[in-house]
Amino acid sequence: MSLIFRQLYDNISSTYTYLLADSDTLDAVIIDPVFELHRRDLALIRELGLKLRYALDTHCHADHVTGAWLMKQAAGCQIVLSKKYRASGVDLGVDDGDVIPFGGIRLLVWATPGHTDGCLTFVMDDRQMAFTGDCLMIRGAGRTDFQQGDAKQMYRSIRQKLFALPEDCLVYPAHDYDGRCVSTIGEEKKFNTRIGGAANEVDFVGYMKNLDLPHPKKLAIALPANLRSGMPENGVYSPAASWGPVEETYDGILQISADWVAAHKGDVTILDVREPGERAADASSIREALAIPLGDLISKLSELPTSKPMVTVCHSGKRSAQATVILKKNGFNNVANLKGGMLEWSRS
Repeated sequence: MSLIFRQLYDNISSTYTYLLADSDTLDAVIIDPVFELHRRDLALIRELGLKLRYALDTHCHADHVTGAWLMKQAAGCQIVLSKKYRASGVDLGVDDGDVIPFGGIRLLVWATPGHTDGCLTFVMDDRQMAFTGDCLMIRGAGRTDFQQGDAKQMYRSIRQKLFALPEDCLVYPAHDYDGRCVSTIGEEKKFNTRIGGAANEVDFVGYMKNLDLPHPKKLAIALPANLRSGMPENGVYSPAASWGPVEETYDGILQISADWVAAHKGDVTILDVREPGERAADASSIREALAIPLGDLISKLSELPTSKPMVTVCHSGKRSAQATVILKKNGFNNVANLKGGMLEWSRS
């Protein structure tokens, strides 16, 4: 058994999302997913063939809306959050000492309040990785000036709990604003500006009380939404497209299955972007398809119909994926790539 591990990033809120899975069972958890990046994260889960068991949040975020509710709708996972928040939609309210199992791996739940009173750190059972949320950060610590924040409590969370981990334990925070991805407990004990070295509680509390930070821009939106586990106010889950079972790939391409297109040829415009010789030599070419080679697409955009969604196709789905990018940039919104191209079509 080994760990599948991916660190993902949101450029807007500087949030890190972590995907972990057991390589044998493919059971997985996701930590601190971001609402707006749900389709990206879901695409990675699907491409890796993972079975998402839990969507966990280290705390009730003030700077972004969690993607936990969306993950539950799409992947059937359970939502995990500290029970202290009493948030709606939570399937598993946890507290200090609880355990989150996935496959043969276990995440230990440690209460590390200070940024908020419900902050958690998730520690791998071998104590080699710690997902510290907004408690211990790389050369810093989460702010303590609102949402039940308490600098003295955070000092104890870090000094008495997190700094007791092995020095080579990797520290993965919920945020970093300078592009730093990972640290270690040993590094932070030595070099953390706020709490490292010989800093005592008075030093730390004095530092934290004088940060003078503006409130997060999304505070008024994020907190109420996160107390609903990220569920929109209307309670509606919006798929990638309303016209068909469109999925998004990890690199942002919208695609749809050959089986669905074959059953709905009359409902879409099929655009074949292969060269004329390729189409002529392929007995399985789609008779109803509009044929425009990829290299000519930009010059012939005005010839494309707009009354139906458009599905692009080529030999393997690679050139037609680029065709969707071109079309989207030029105002064609209801577009998807035929997954697997003509290779998959011939098998459908």
